[in-house]
Amino acid sequence: MADEAELPGVDPAIPSVAGMWDYYLGGNENTDADREAARLVLGAAPDVPLAALENREFLKHAVRFLAAESGISQFIDIGPGLPTRGNVHQLAREHNLGARIAYVDNDPEVLARGHGYLDDLAGVALIPGDLRDPDGILGNPELQGIIDFSRPVALSMTLLLQFVRDEDDPYGSVARLCDAICAGSYLVISHVTWENRDDAALAQIAGAYDRATAPMVMRSKDEVERFFAGFKIVEPGIVFLSQWRPSTEYYAGGGTRWVYAGIGKKP
Repeated sequence: MADEAELPGVDPAIPSVAGMWDYYLGGNENTDADREAARLVLGAAPDVPLAALENREFLKHAVRFLAAESGISQFIDIGPGLPTRGNVHQLAREHNLGARIAYVDNDPEVLARGHGYLDDLAGVALIPGDLRDPDGILGNPELQGIIDFSRPVALSMTLLLQFVRDEDDPYGSVARLCDAICAGSYLVISHVTWENRDDAALAQIAGAYDRATAPMVMRSKDEVERFFAGFKIVEPGIVFLSQWRPSTEYYAGGGTRWVYAGIGKKP
């Protein structure tokens, strides 16, 4: 892994939510601060790495549904995190070699590292953008060069929205982005929940993220469903990751109950 001091805008003393997630997935794109914060989370929730794998599996199923079954050939993935195996462009191009993907992130570490992985790929772009500024995302010339908004698009925000505080109006930002995509487009969301969890464990997790680059704002199933306003939610609805069209062999032992996931279609 490169020296974090070489990355512009990155303070290695502050845990990065992207680096913490990379650690959960067993990656090596994480710092000492990322690992320390992640271990605090794991002390309260040792099944988080399984939830991370479940989210990656959900994304694989979701992209297959979109690219292979629904004919979607362009994707906007907001908050993708650090590049790992099973990125949206890799998954989509298993079904459509011409699929076009715009990644959007505001984490300087993601941007610095991601360009090294993605810059030579035709039809794939990584652009700076913040969900709290949806017009800035939509107005980005590079995104407009990748995405044709007159055709259906899949808008993906997996494990992103829990890092946006209520006062920053995540519902308004998602609605603005959804207004820009045409009928026949899809919205993909997964989101951490606090439901049926021990208060002490939740406090320890929140404390770890409060010291990181973004807070952790868990939401209920009803609150997650609100993001799909105006969309028809596809079967099996808003469910835990392990329940969204699972592969029997993958979830033979059951799944976690940390994250709700769903896909909606714009009528």
